[in-house]
Amino acid sequence: MSDELLINSGTGETRVALVENGLLQEAHIERANGSSVVGNIYLGKVIRVLPGMQAVFVDIALSRSGFLHVSDCSDDREAPEVTSLFHDGQKVLVQVVKASLGAKGARLTTQLSLSSRYLVFNPLSSNIRISQRIENEQERDRLRSMIDALISETDIRGGFILRTAAESIGEDELREDMAFLLKRWKTLQESLVDAPLPSLVYSDLPLELRVLRDLAGSQVERIRFDFSESFENALRFVDSYAPELKPRMELYNGPRPLFDLYGVEDELAKALRSSVPLKSGGSLVIEQTEAMTTVDVNTGTFIGSRNLEETILKTNLEAATVLARQLRVRNLGGIIIIDFIDMESGGHKRQVIRALEKALDRDRAKTMIAEVSTFGVVEMTRKRTSESLEHQLCEACQSCGGSGRVKTVETLCFEIFREIIRASSQFESNQILVLGSEAVVGHIQEAPEYLGKLLEIVGRPIEFKVEPLYLQEQYDIIPI
Repeated sequence: MSDELLINSGTGETRVALVENGLLQEAHIERANGSSVVGNIYLGKVIRVLPGMQAVFVDIALSRSGFLHVSDCSDDREAPEVTSLFHDGQKVLVQVVKASLGAKGARLTTQLSLSSRYLVFNPLSSNIRISQRIENEQERDRLRSMIDALISETDIRGGFILRTAAESIGEDELREDMAFLLKRWKTLQESLVDAPLPSLVYSDLPLELRVLRDLAGSQVERIRFDFSESFENALRFVDSYAPELKPRMELYNGPRPLFDLYGVEDELAKALRSSVPLKSGGSLVIEQTEAMTTVDVNTGTFIGSRNLEETILKTNLEAATVLARQLRVRNLGGIIIIDFIDMESGGHKRQVIRALEKALDRDRAKTMIAEVSTFGVVEMTRKRTSESLEHQLCEACQSCGGSGRVKTVETLCFEIFREIIRASSQFESNQILVLGSEAVVGHIQEAPEYLGKLLEIVGRPIEFKVEPLYLQEQYDIIPI
């Protein structure tokens, strides 16, 4: 695989694209006025205890209170009663694990963690774990022996997770990483002494440096920046933190914008559309709601070369591969329901599920996939830690309020007629003025038979006037 990291910045917004063999796989966006809070640690104050939900709301100096469930306070399977752990006004050190989504506040945990290139340090735990993506048992044993020896050597209190990037590293790199994390933890503890309540006491790296830590693995051959200041900051960062990345980094000064050069802008625009075309002629229709994301697979113009079952299998296999990439690009998480085209063969169903699993292998987010259900749909989940691309870049339509639907012009005309009759019976007036959009007023004026009946009922003149700034569903009825 030939992976490249593209980092576009310099105008108050930083965008990162992970490109694999010329095709966009992941997109990350961070703006100066809305930096990510995931990974930040706050000294918060409990403002409400919810015994029925086994949870508390915590003021962490953000616009909305954070949500902390007792299951996120301990590794034990049987969590204690929330009232035995928290009370109103209590100080609590918490970390954001999920950013606020919609009307929901940030999801919090008291199981703190600090990340570096090779390790995750859990100061309040004692467990040692190794990334499941490191599959070689000999390598897993080697890493465990090294980490155990270093912990014994320095008498460290806390637990560690060896990240995927730790595969094949030596003891010196592991020791340096460990020392870096311990120093950050000590600095955090010292900051708590004079910290106001509530307050931010630890923030993660900015996006352009986080991706160097988290995404710039051995498979990334080139890291390209298009802004000299970001490039210089990154060079200083890797000099002391990940010097092996320096030969792969470069500053792009070409005439075309960096994202245009790789077609990333077009891919981002496509990722905001609900329909995704397939090369075979079929398509995916992806609809995101607050509760879940639904995906419908259509055959479209693909008719196959042999029989219907073959056509369906080929379309579903292609859809599984394309969908896996769309989930990463769009950063879709939570519950995902996939309505593949109905298949009769159990073998074909298993093929499609295996294809989806294989396509998701490179996804850093944790996923779980169920078998095809009785109703022919596949249920899966993808871990969600931040807002989707659509929620980051778009807002609800002012005309439809985010419903995706507006009333037809004809529906609005009859609604206005009813409102006119209602207003005429409630208010004494000589005339009724109706302000509406051009489409609605025009449709009313083209139906004189309805207006005649309306005038008979109301018994007074009605004037219809176009208000150019009104959206289709906006209107006002004014008795004069």
